[in-house]
Amino acid sequence: MTQERIWTAALTIIGDEILSGRTQDKNVAQIAAWLNVQGIRLAEVRVVADRTEAIVEAVNTLRARNDYLFTTGGIGPTHDDITVDSIAEALGVAVEHHPRAMAVLEAYYATRGGLTEARARMARVPVGADLIDNKVSGAPGIRIGNIFIMAGVPHITAGMLDALTGTLEGGRPVVSKTIGCWVAESEVADLLRDAEKAHDGVAVGSYPFFRDGRTGANFVVRSADAALVDRCIADLVSALEATGRVVTPEGI
Repeated sequence: MTQERIWTAALTIIGDEILSGRTQDKNVAQIAAWLNVQGIRLAEVRVVADRTEAIVEAVNTLRARNDYLFTTGGIGPTHDDITVDSIAEALGVAVEHHPRAMAVLEAYYATRGGLTEARARMARVPVGADLIDNKVSGAPGIRIGNIFIMAGVPHITAGMLDALTGTLEGGRPVVSKTIGCWVAESEVADLLRDAEKAHDGVAVGSYPFFRDGRTGANFVVRSADAALVDRCIADLVSALEATGRVVTPEGI
């Protein structure tokens, strides 16, 4: 049996404000969910400072071992927005003002004070890049090779993801189902391991919690094969109930 091709992506979050705690990142969850619908798995996430050498190292490492690399942050109009220059350096290419990006920004800022030199920085791209449409705030995202350079503001990122929907090659979306049980995960660790081992192609995750003075856990079964997920869930429920536990469908 031929093993199914798994498409992966990495995400590099760029910004001192994330590392300092001043800003809480909200893009990981929405990008991971969007990628899953495209049949692509988010395999790793790295947060890096606004330093050229850090961005270059992350970009070159992650783009090489994943099918796609997404970056968020550092593409605004100010001097500390260095993502474009850093990625161009990583790729060994120059930076230029993209003609279509300039036209988009000129139109967007026509009634907003005009296209200043600072605002024109948002039309700068690595040579050879294409644009990702941005219907939210004008300034486009950038696509070059397998790299997608996106805004850090979550609702703008969402708009760019919408523009990319259906344009990336991927596999089957990952299906997941959840059950819950009032039990310490350590008490059923062997049972969970056996369930995953018996159903090749699934991943079983355990997520413990303490609530209302009681210890419990939700168990999530994931696979690109929906039927396999159903079989694993059914066997997992049977195994838990056989030990006298009450299982809650959809989780607790």
